Amino acid sequence: MNPRRPIVAIDGPVGAGKSVAARALARALGFSYLNTGAMYRAAALAARAAGVGPDDANAEARLAPVLAAIRITFDGEKIMLNDRDVSALVDAPEIGDLASRFSALGAVRARMRELQRAAGADGGVVMEGRDIGTAIFPDAEFKFFLDADVKTRARRRFEELKRKGASITEHEVLEQLIERDRRDSGRELAPLRRAEDAMVIDSTKLSVDAVVAAMKAQINARINGGKGLKRA
Repeated sequence: MNPRRPIVAIDGPVGAGKSVAARALARALGFSYLNTGAMYRAAALAARAAGVGPDDANAEARLAPVLAAIRITFDGEKIMLNDRDVSALVDAPEIGDLASRFSALGAVRARMRELQRAAGADGGVVMEGRDIGTAIFPDAEFKFFLDADVKTRARRRFEELKRKGASITEHEVLEQLIERDRRDSGRELAPLRRAEDAMVIDSTKLSVDAVVAAMKAQINARINGGKGLKRA
């Protein structure tokens, strides 16, 4: 029996470059890739479709049947919610804000944690989000915390949204990120924070290739004296 391959956890705030770096690292290692932020956004879509808001009275009780039935899977670059492709919907700024608010609810976090742990249980996965190395897989073999200056993160996010046709200004994106940072770092349940044993990478002035190279070098240096997991 082959040993279980390791779990790579990548945490950090919005716009730090986690998604693009995590996808590239997964390809380089031959691992699967899982975007937990997309899972929360898909859950927010399901809650909105059910007519439940994060501030509603008895929101968690009303969400119970929605969460029990929810299925979130990845088909390549597609994000599937109950077998429906929602890839074009989850990146909308209002869905990102809604997901951040829903993520403060214990019932939502518990269900997402269950799904995320099941998805990564066999290892061989690069998983990115806000609390992977601290709450989801605190024993992950490799942990990284990817960060960048907030203005740089806002510019990256604005350019991404602009490519997708979103009608929003860079200043609005900056204000949203500042609020998201405050909310994600200040919530009581699994706040955004760096795991003590995570390698911090400031991507402000780094290319994606440089970020991936730094993570891959750290991984290979610790496996078989640098001989393991080398792919692309």
